[in-house]
Amino acid sequence: MNTNLELRVGLVSDTHGLLRPQARAFLLGCDYIIHGGDIGRPEILDELAAIAPLIAVRGNNDTQPWAARLRETELIRVGNVFVYVIHDLALIDQDPGAAGVCVVVSGHSHHPALEERDGIMYVNPGSCGPRRFKLPICAGEILVSGSAVRARIVDLGAEGSVTTRHAAALHAAALPGTTSHAAITRPRHGRVR
Repeated sequence: MNTNLELRVGLVSDTHGLLRPQARAFLLGCDYIIHGGDIGRPEILDELAAIAPLIAVRGNNDTQPWAARLRETELIRVGNVFVYVIHDLALIDQDPGAAGVCVVVSGHSHHPALEERDGIMYVNPGSCGPRRFKLPICAGEILVSGSAVRARIVDLGAEGSVTTRHAAALHAAALPGTTSHAAITRPRHGRVR
């Protein structure tokens, strides 16, 4: 866990039953981890929760009984920033800006993407599971300090090298009544450390 005032949240999605060693290594040191769905096996959740407290949503392929405990969406607070998590961005059921959301994390497409629209950062970390077509194997992170958010997506590479593919920064409006270093709210999986 970080000892400074910046919270590091690892982002993964579309593991489809495979958590690569490169993804594990990238996530070490995270304060929290968000999984954007299509997990594949419950053991993936256990592996991730052993690294850091975990928030995960159910993807369209998470149809087995173990996945019934997962929600389709999560709205959480990291520091002073609200993060909305959904597997398929096309199914978003609310106006993120109206809900006070600063970051939307999704998956589904396996295509890593990071963009800012109307003051909201949209992050799809891509897939760190089995390769699909010729898409890269990626993961991501958001770094939250007060109401400032930085994000990046990294290509985990076949040789274990980590290369930044996309990076962005956003300064969100401060939440009333919050301090500059508030923990994530509503952990759903894993042990709180």
